Amino acid sequence: MDGGTQIVIETLRIVPPRPPRDARLDIVRGLLQLSIFASHATGSVVGAWFIHGAWGFSDSSEQFILLSGFTLGSVFARKQARDGWMAAAQDLLRRTFRLYRIHLLVFALFGLLMLAASLTFLPGEATAHGWLPLLTDPLHAVPGVALMLFQPDFMGILPSFVWCMLLLPPFAWLAGRYGTVALLAPLAVYTAVQGLGLMLPPLPAGGGISFNPFAWQLLYLTGAWLGARALRDGRALGLPPRWDRALTAAAVAIVAAGIWIKLSWHGLLPLPAPDPMTSMIDWKPDLAPLRALHAFALAWLVARFVPRSADWMDTAPGRWLARIGRNSLEVFSFGIFLSWGLATFFRLAPPMLGHVADIPLIVAGALLLGLYARRLERKRAMGGNGAA
Repeated sequence: MDGGTQIVIETLRIVPPRPPRDARLDIVRGLLQLSIFASHATGSVVGAWFIHGAWGFSDSSEQFILLSGFTLGSVFARKQARDGWMAAAQDLLRRTFRLYRIHLLVFALFGLLMLAASLTFLPGEATAHGWLPLLTDPLHAVPGVALMLFQPDFMGILPSFVWCMLLLPPFAWLAGRYGTVALLAPLAVYTAVQGLGLMLPPLPAGGGISFNPFAWQLLYLTGAWLGARALRDGRALGLPPRWDRALTAAAVAIVAAGIWIKLSWHGLLPLPAPDPMTSMIDWKPDLAPLRALHAFALAWLVARFVPRSADWMDTAPGRWLARIGRNSLEVFSFGIFLSWGLATFFRLAPPMLGHVADIPLIVAGALLLGLYARRLERKRAMGGNGAA
């Protein structure tokens, strides 16, 4: 055996094996997708009261960013161990460009929907949702679209993923060189947002960035760090029992505080709570600290108490949720249009009809998203068989 062959063998030995798919992650992503769909269907009682975001500081957006970082952090770490950092970075850039193209496609289709609605049965709909600058200030709006700095309603979440994905390769390099200390970099950037107002400028000026990437990268890159650890060590966090119990108690306290404050805001508890209009404690665009802490607390409790596999996960509802989670990008894109349609119905329908139809329509929409996910998987399976 020559030296080159020996080096190859040693390199292969340190490549972590591909981990089995975690059904828990797919199911959680499926639940998050349904939560996003219901919350975007403005006017629905389900979206206003029966999702976890109604009873805490964070909502499904935080968990999706964190889980996406976890997943791609694991993928990047394995690719880097097998083929090197450059190959892993190139692979991630290809994934990022694909997501960018999907964002532009969704942007164009939703913009056409807004235009059609404004010209027919909903005059002013495009203006109400922030699309007017495309007509009044195209010189700035069109470059804003290309740079993802022009974000009308519903168009803010995918750019945040794109920006966070672009940050993953340099962060992975830092983590490989400095270990856990690399987490100080996203923490420092997040601190600059909270203390100095660091942000991306909207284009055209006067608009808004729905998810400030300088803030939300904290969730994504922390998730990527945890995903790489889970791949390498088999566990994202292996804490001594004392620290495990302390972290669990802190997470429970944070979640309980969120419920208490939200109940007070809803007028359901005669207890003092910060004013939601002036305290900014749950300000979403800049990921207010309590939102970040609440998101981490929820993620810890799910990881701590939901097993990786359970009998209920293999039931029809579990498989249905997992299917939605496995196709989360496509389901989210389709769900934007579906939730806008339901929000429009709730806005235009007589109040009594809207109340009666609320739950049936949300359930029907959720079933439709599941059917769409199943169609996608069948189509991919047929394509794979054909290729074989």
